[in-house]
Amino acid sequence: MTWLVTGGAGYIGSHVARALAQAGLPMVVIDDLSTGFESFVPDGVPFVRATILDGENLQRVMQFHKVTGVIHVAGYKYAGVSVTRPLHTYQQNVTATATLLAAMESCGVDRMVFSSSAAVYGTPPAELVTEETPKSPQSPYGESKLIGEWLLADQGVARGLRHTSLRYFNVVGSASEDLYDASPHNLLPLVFAALVEGRTPRINGNDYPTPDGTNVRDYIHVADLAASHVAAAQRLDAGVTIEPAYNLGSGSGSSVGDIMRTVAEVTGIAFTPEIGARRPGDPARIVAAGDLAARDLDWKMRHSLREMVESQWIATRRAAQPSEAG
Repeated sequence: MTWLVTGGAGYIGSHVARALAQAGLPMVVIDDLSTGFESFVPDGVPFVRATILDGENLQRVMQFHKVTGVIHVAGYKYAGVSVTRPLHTYQQNVTATATLLAAMESCGVDRMVFSSSAAVYGTPPAELVTEETPKSPQSPYGESKLIGEWLLADQGVARGLRHTSLRYFNVVGSASEDLYDASPHNLLPLVFAALVEGRTPRINGNDYPTPDGTNVRDYIHVADLAASHVAAAQRLDAGVTIEPAYNLGSGSGSSVGDIMRTVAEVTGIAFTPEIGARRPGDPARIVAAGDLAARDLDWKMRHSLREMVESQWIATRRAAQPSEAG
């Protein structure tokens, strides 16, 4: 049983790949390296540099490596930027997913773990989101992830695809010092870059209807997220019952202000963030209950907010060090 990990050279995908390797599950990684790094792929794991928009190549990869399941992490993940790049977002997240599913159908690959998002909920009416909370995405990114879930569900009805979608929001931390988040849009990389360069970090809005005026989110450690992807894959391999979607949520959440205060403590750099305008399509609060995932996918918050920030700071500083090679 071999798993294809799409986007497996990226920040999240590489953590999933390493967790699969630690669990002894064979895999092949495909990534176009638009945001990932080949060095992130675990040693000894076959790597294919390619886009998942190429359906014929996907079929060749699946056939050659005898793929039986797909963990689909690849995608365009920037909610705020998606508002100004909707067509690109749909191409990368909807067209690519449909292409991937078609290749799977052609090759008889019948199981998928889909990396979805809490952005499918938009700004939910309840304080705590469950899997049954109405879906009302507020950005092309959130819409594209919801469409992806619909595609999986339709293939389940039409072709017997066994699948689950994992919904989460802000992923932080590092499970290894050589794996870091290089995103130009995610909060912690932006904050760390500013501090290293001697600039004051900037946050988007402090006038939201939250206790400190900043966005409240589930911040979850990337290693905990990866562990639940592996548990979902194992559950699909075992043929046991699995829910169509799971929230990987903290149940409580943290604000951007909480993050800023923790960054100051971890780095030892005192600062007061500059306040910018709200980002379009950015809800005030999304906090999810993770009860179903805890029941089925070994989901739990194993790391404190400080541990998340500290591990990412260590990985970021290591990445910034000049190479000793040459």
